[in-house]
Amino acid sequence: MEKIAHQAFLYDFYGELLTDHQRRVYEDIVLNDMSLSEIAQEMGISRQGVHDMVKRCDRILEGYEEKLHLVERFQNRKKQIERICELTEDHREDTDRAMREIREISRNMLEEL
Repeated sequence: MEKIAHQAFLYDFYGELLTDHQRRVYEDIVLNDMSLSEIAQEMGISRQGVHDMVKRCDRILEGYEEKLHLVERFQNRKKQIERICELTEDHREDTDRAMREIREISRNMLEEL
């Protein structure tokens, strides 16, 4: 399940950089949960051809992520925002500590932009 989620994130960020044909096949595998055989039959290619294309798309998308780190940055930013939400919910317990941590997280986020 984690692999599929990772593939979906990669596709969301970099899918437009694939060819139309690659996009169709990759969407069917990752987003539409179709089997290799179903896609092969629908597209008129071999099951092995579909498998090879999915692996090639995985490599292409991973290559973009290695260079651009958009998914990694998004996930880090999401964690930081979740932490800010936690701190604002817990603010009654230790306001000063929470505010210091919120300021630190905010500064880190601004530096990364």
